[in-house]
Amino acid sequence: MSNWIDSGGHEPRLYGARPKNCERERRRIGSAPRWRSVAMAGCAVALIAVAAPFGHARDRGQFVNTNAELKAWFDGLRSGKGPCCSDADGSALSDTDWESKDGHYRVRVPRYGYVLDGQRQELVWVDVPEEAVISEPNRVGRTMVWPIYGYMGVTIRCFMPGSMT
Repeated sequence: MSNWIDSGGHEPRLYGARPKNCERERRRIGSAPRWRSVAMAGCAVALIAVAAPFGHARDRGQFVNTNAELKAWFDGLRSGKGPCCSDADGSALSDTDWESKDGHYRVRVPRYGYVLDGQRQELVWVDVPEEAVISEPNRVGRTMVWPIYGYMGVTIRCFMPGSMT
């Protein structure tokens, strides 16, 4: 170890002391990541262009017979967490799938926002935050919930109690 220190190993080497063939090696290695990143960006753009038509919203005619005034009311619903989106995003609940206790609500919703191999989903009880409760009168009479499914589980964006309250 002492020979290394005595020979100047602890001091930085000057750039000119490097062998000349490293410059060619460095240039060749340095240009590869640049072309690789350009190729990856091109592939990403091509993938987005191919997948874009599949991500568009579609009108399948399920709301043809909907009352325009009621649809406008649904589209304008808001809770303390923000807009509830639409009646298409909400789910009607039966009286057995929600309960009220001491002024707080709980709802029973599917654990996941998607179907697993066509199997029936497990239902879980979720507490409704106070800010998610819609306080205006319910025009449809049925209990509705707007769940949000994320990586941390299911949360409730909006909840509108029905005739049981």
